Amino acid sequence: MYDLFKYRLSPGIGVDDMFIMISCWQRTRVHDKVEDRMAETYKEAAVSITITTLTNVLAFYIGLLTPFRSVQSFCMYTGTAILFCYIYNITFFGACLALNGQRERSNKHWLTFRKVESPNEYKKSNACSVGGAYDPQTGAEEEMPINFFFKKYYGPFLTNIWTKVFVVFLYAGYLAGSIYGCFQMEEGIDLKHLAPDDSYVASYYDNEDRYFSSYGPFVMLVIKDENFQYWETSARENLNVCLKEFESSDFVAKNMTIFWLDSYERYGASTGLDISDKNVFMRNLPTFLNVSGFYRDVNISSGKILASRLFIPSINITTTTDEKNMLNFFRDTASTCGQNMDLLVYHPAFIYFDQYAVIVSNTIQNIVVATAVMLVISLLLIPHPVCSLWVTFAIASVIVGVAGFMALWDVNLDSISMINLVICIGFSVDFSAHISYAFVSSGKKTPNEKAIDALYNLGYPIIQGAVSTVAGVVVLSAAKSYIFRTFFKIMFLVILFGAAHGLVFIPVFLTFFGVCGISSGVEDEKPSMSHVDTPVSNSVEEEKPVDSNTTQQPVQKPGQFEIMKISSL
Repeated sequence: MYDLFKYRLSPGIGVDDMFIMISCWQRTRVHDKVEDRMAETYKEAAVSITITTLTNVLAFYIGLLTPFRSVQSFCMYTGTAILFCYIYNITFFGACLALNGQRERSNKHWLTFRKVESPNEYKKSNACSVGGAYDPQTGAEEEMPINFFFKKYYGPFLTNIWTKVFVVFLYAGYLAGSIYGCFQMEEGIDLKHLAPDDSYVASYYDNEDRYFSSYGPFVMLVIKDENFQYWETSARENLNVCLKEFESSDFVAKNMTIFWLDSYERYGASTGLDISDKNVFMRNLPTFLNVSGFYRDVNISSGKILASRLFIPSINITTTTDEKNMLNFFRDTASTCGQNMDLLVYHPAFIYFDQYAVIVSNTIQNIVVATAVMLVISLLLIPHPVCSLWVTFAIASVIVGVAGFMALWDVNLDSISMINLVICIGFSVDFSAHISYAFVSSGKKTPNEKAIDALYNLGYPIIQGAVSTVAGVVVLSAAKSYIFRTFFKIMFLVILFGAAHGLVFIPVFLTFFGVCGISSGVEDEKPSMSHVDTPVSNSVEEEKPVDSNTTQQPVQKPGQFEIMKISSL
């Protein structure tokens, strides 16, 4: 099950950084030297994808702190896979870009690699000639329609004062719904959900809940003490006192314990056997066990009882809280009685009940530690404390949203959803970190212009990354297993809320704190773009015509990150 999660998730994660690199590559000049184009691409993309890779990898490795081996396996594999995807992107994929750049600079066909005619200076090149149409004035590939949409329409609309007010109220509603959902969250997983929907196991548990819901599992109580004297009257009395302690609970049915020793006492009384005598007890015990059917409940070796067991029926177990309380009661009582004898309580369902004791504390621990690590990484790689805090804020906000809405979507907190919350830590930082880094690195002056510039540069790659990740797990939505559907639900919420923060909430919130990215403390005197009808020319500097055939030093173009200016912040 977890292996399928790994293989579904890895392809969706692996292509996200590729989209960022391609977006940066497309803004370089087609006929520049490949070395210059690669330098520009890595200058813009390397830090951004390094931030998200480190946060993702560390988020999964922090998941190794959990005591659940299945979660540990998942986190180890996925964290390592993301690390290898990063190495692949900055090495092999970069080499592919370099080879493609050589082909483009030589005007070779994208398929046959044959030399083709150079594009006319006043006419856009054919898409087959260089591998993609480009602007002869700027020398860069032609602007994608969706990039133009972010720059011309969406960016100015989002930075409008009334849109900002609406976004603030929208976020308040999102946060209120998330917090409400968190209080509705339940722990544990229904055992029938561990099997496919069409399995007979599911119908078995449905019928059990329908007709015998008042009864819980028959808990096994094992006497592991090899020196326990079953034939001694005092030892049996102490054991009966211990059983009375179990039956004193509301979780245990009275006088319904199934114990071979009680039957053996009645057998001895009816046949006149003195079972208080050790020799008589041990000599007649094998015969009794075979006749009565209790032979599986006593382990006899070399004329000695190594261990034995009895079964205590539980009742009134209807919720996961009851299961947790019942488990704690049985273990505490066995520990108290175990002062005189070595006792163990067990049932196959305890492996799931055990989750309830640690799932909440472990989930909170992983989230807190991972969020702190994300903050440190953001402070190191995003050179402005306020923007780093916004990235950390986005992580916490997405986690709260996913936790709240997954509860409203009938998803309980268990080991499966715990895995998804660990994923949530990594994915929630991806989109907000890209936008925040683009914002702080932008060469624009006013906060509104920086937000538009960041959306223009990374809006499309963020959408591509979100869609590709959802596409990697969408097939699980049609699965017949509750576990797979749960994985899809939470992944969908993670990507939806992460993209919403990256494309809506964070750009607006960053404009409220104009200190992010303003160099040397010089405040801009331009009017802020606060209305939809403000001309776009106020936010995008006009480009000068450049002869595509003339070799010259790369010129800073709109939307590129001015990394060298960061040192002056």
